[in-house]
Amino acid sequence: MESIKNKAALVTGAGSGIGRATAELYAQYGAKVVVSDVHEVNGNETVALIKAKGGEAIFIKADVSDAAACEALVAGTVKQYGSIDIAFNNAGIGGEANLIADMSVEGWNKVIAVNLNSVFYCMKYELQEMLKQGKGAIVNMSSILGQVGFATAAGYVAAKHGVVGLTQNAAIEYAAKGIRVNAVGPAFINTPLLDHMDAATKQMLVSLHPAGRLGEAGEVAELVIWLSSDKASFVNGSYYAVDGGYLSK
Repeated sequence: MESIKNKAALVTGAGSGIGRATAELYAQYGAKVVVSDVHEVNGNETVALIKAKGGEAIFIKADVSDAAACEALVAGTVKQYGSIDIAFNNAGIGGEANLIADMSVEGWNKVIAVNLNSVFYCMKYELQEMLKQGKGAIVNMSSILGQVGFATAAGYVAAKHGVVGLTQNAAIEYAAKGIRVNAVGPAFINTPLLDHMDAATKQMLVSLHPAGRLGEAGEVAELVIWLSSDKASFVNGSYYAVDGGYLSK
């Protein structure tokens, strides 16, 4: 991916899972990476992993559910590297698992804040900088649940559907300005987000995928890298599932 070399790439939620895998892959292809996460120890671990392989990265702590923090994160990226060429708005949480009638207002607000509002906040400030540059590529983290429902996950489902719509709108508004915005929709991926589940629950999730397994973070990262590169120069406003056949059922 020669077109990624020397580009400044921002990754939110890069302290583990898909975010970490993508940050490492950006660096492998020569990008200068800003690793962001709310968990400072995890974020610095990602930076250390990148540097151990000869890559370039810095860590900026940010709670992306806060608009001011997102503004500061983008400003910090530009201050460090002079531009923001690529952004992967990946940070997210599973959130409260409950039926709609039983879901707490606090639980709903939290998952919407982290999984949807954060994407708007990050894009708002990323786009402002990309407009000055006249180019840029943004990839937003949706989910298979950005296309279908899942009982007890109403907040997550609503947020991830919202990310797809927000992505499409941004693509329409900024395509003529040289900026591409796309979304990825992983199925259940073997990341720390699933660590709280027991073996039986994980096996149930496996059974939902025609591929007969959970996905791996690196498999999602490969798609994000492609969408971030010039190889995807005519891909804009699209949603790409990475789901082992989940949505085909």
